[in-house]
Amino acid sequence: MKILFDTNIVLDVLLDRDPFSNIATKLLSRVEKKELIGFLGATTVTTIYYLASKIAGKKKAEQEINKLLSIFQVAPVNQSVLTEAIKSKFNDFEDAVLHEAAKQTGVHGIVTRNAKDFKEATISIYRPEELQKMIFSIIH
Repeated sequence: MKILFDTNIVLDVLLDRDPFSNIATKLLSRVEKKELIGFLGATTVTTIYYLASKIAGKKKAEQEINKLLSIFQVAPVNQSVLTEAIKSKFNDFEDAVLHEAAKQTGVHGIVTRNAKDFKEATISIYRPEELQKMIFSIIH
């Protein structure tokens, strides 16, 4: 199953944001174990680098990005993605870009804590707990 991870899920792990980090860590672990094919939007990677470099410095940011790139694939953000995102009915452009990048990459859905921000989505939107239960039922 191909899933695009919203920025907030990755930040929950990297920033150890309680109470969200536990389930987010489990989902990232499933990507590492190849039980799930994980994608990040290209914009997610740049956002994470920016925040990590401000909080922990450039070297640590580079390490975190390299680690993420070793387990995740990247959903590109190109002219087509941006054009479709701007035409969408999403209230938030960043969410529209992630959604369109996910669609054009052919993922099955997006995992996010902010499902309400994706009410205009035309692909499946999963809360972390929902996705974890679904994967568990498929594997076991």
